[in-house]
Amino acid sequence: MGSFTTSHFPAIDMAAVTRLTQAGRLSEAMALLQGKPAPDTATPKAADPRAVLDMLAPSDATGAWTAPGAQADAPTPPHSDLAQTLRGLTERFAKSGGQAGGLAGAMPNLEGLGKGLGQGFGRRPAAKPVPVPEGARFETRRFTGATGARDYKVYVPSGRAETRRPVIVMLHGCTQSADDFAAGTRMNALAEAQGFLVAYPEQPPSANAQKCWNWFSAGDQQREGGEPALIAGIARAVLAEFGGDDTRVYVAGLSAGGAAAAIMAATYPDLFAAVGVHSGLACGAARDMPSAFAAMNGGGAVQPRGDGPAVPTIVFHGDGDRTVHPVNGERVIAQATPTQTTAAPALGTTVTQGTAPGGTRYTRTVRTEESGRSVLEHWLLHGTGHAWSGGSPDGSYTDPRGPDASAEMVRFFLAHALTERPTRH
Repeated sequence: MGSFTTSHFPAIDMAAVTRLTQAGRLSEAMALLQGKPAPDTATPKAADPRAVLDMLAPSDATGAWTAPGAQADAPTPPHSDLAQTLRGLTERFAKSGGQAGGLAGAMPNLEGLGKGLGQGFGRRPAAKPVPVPEGARFETRRFTGATGARDYKVYVPSGRAETRRPVIVMLHGCTQSADDFAAGTRMNALAEAQGFLVAYPEQPPSANAQKCWNWFSAGDQQREGGEPALIAGIARAVLAEFGGDDTRVYVAGLSAGGAAAAIMAATYPDLFAAVGVHSGLACGAARDMPSAFAAMNGGGAVQPRGDGPAVPTIVFHGDGDRTVHPVNGERVIAQATPTQTTAAPALGTTVTQGTAPGGTRYTRTVRTEESGRSVLEHWLLHGTGHAWSGGSPDGSYTDPRGPDASAEMVRFFLAHALTERPTRH
């Protein structure tokens, strides 16, 4: 797994960058950061609607990916360069040692451009209400703990539960909501068919302006602290209220939610029996906003798992993802790979290629134990961008062409249970 190299940066007019950022002219601010000729900054212009960090999935037979709100043939900026530029700028200031007038002065601009993170997601709400079959429930709850409070929605399938039900915690991406994510992933329909509970924690704008889970914050990467404690608290609340099976609790997420899911596996391996990460990043991939941009663009390296046991992990990532570089999917798998010992020999590996009914080609890599049980799965989706694979157009940021990430995650999850509680130090 490689990383991007940093370009050489000439002198940068940070005052001009500030004016451009405040005016919403993000593509011109990025050009200035890259050392290109300074534009005329005297007259503010309207924000560029194409200043986004990803593309929308094809909606017709042309197979063309388009910018949200733009025509299919409209040019789009090379926004994959944004994180590389900001990472290089940060390194440039660090090398110069100009803390007060350098990186510290640049941070407002980094954060301003960082607001574009949320623009990678379509802002449209779910086109239709989330269907709730007769006898089922889809209700709002609120969890309050030592580190704060969060609303969440919980889906309870119809019919009498003959046994304790598994629980899947679903973490939405930036700008999304519980309803939107439920509609887009169709996870409630799978819960109705297979009899499990689904919880959808919601990130409020008060915690993050774009409603992203704060996966890049050091305070939100620890056990019994920050957002991990809130998410774990919600999972436990669902177990208690609805009689869930505490040996079959799972967590999955998209993008920022996928990164948060990886954090939950690292911090609560005694709670979650398996994890699904769609278009996300490994735990510890970033510790602040600049390193978040760097990680999203493929910089950084695999972080050690820590002292917790490996949690079975399934990853979906598009190799056309322009928001979170697909190398991050490999890093999630690497972080989740069990340590090889005499008692735990190397995993077997099987690589297959296929095509989903909707036409998406994929490469699926499965790592198995001696028993033949899959403990790691990596689905690399060829040509897919930053969108939930096989999702419904009723929700935002989905690619209906498949394969069906929701169904595959459920299949993977239900093959795993916490038969023996691992010790957490």
